[in-house]
This record gives sequence, structure tokens and C-alpha cells, in this order.
Amino acid sequence: MADSILKQKSYEFSVQIVKFCQAMSKNKNVYVVINQLLKAGTSVGANIREAEFAQSKNDFISKMSIALKEANETEYWLVLLKDTGIISEIDFRRFANILTDILRMLIATVKTAKKQ
Repeated sequence: MADSILKQKSYEFSVQIVKFCQAMSKNKNVYVVINQLLKAGTSVGANIREAEFAQSKNDFISKMSIALKEANETEYWLVLLKDTGIISEIDFRRFANILTDILRMLIATVKTAKKQ
């Protein structure tokens, strides 16, 4: 998994989330939501990295499942920000497209690991 596409995409997604949240942090009205997006969005890649050195197959599945949950939560915060008009449709689509790829890869990874 050293140079996997999932690892790379999740890291790049985290970088984009950090930069976006940093720019949005000036808007004090949405600080709590932005902070939640920052936590969930960066947790995806962190859990994928943790899975790299899992102690067992079950530990690997657990870490990847947590990454999947965090990706789903990230999607929730992005939809909320879009539906409340805080972020544009363009910004939402940019994140959603990457996140959809990550979600698909995580689902496939978890399913495959459970079968083995």
C-alpha cells in the first residue's frame, strides 16, 4: 500500500480540505461546521495511513472501515455547507468528485479484505 492510489488521493484530499477550511475559518458564523469538516476530512487519510501498519487483518478492516465512516461524515458536512449556501456548487463538486472516488476505493478495499 506504500504508494497506493487510495493513499495518494486521500492525502491530496486532506491537503485541499485543510486549505479550504483555513480560507473559510474567517467566517465565524460557520466555525463549528468548518471545524467538523476539517476533522472528518483529514481523518480519512489518517486512518488509511494507520491501516498500512495494521497488526492484523481485523485491525486493517477496522481502520479502513473508520476511514469509510469519516469519508461519509465528510460528505455530510460538504452537503450541509452547499445546501446552506456557504460553499458554491463548484467548490462542492470539486470535493465531491474526489470524495466519491475515495469512497468507492474504500468500499472495495473493505469488501475485498473481508473476503480474504
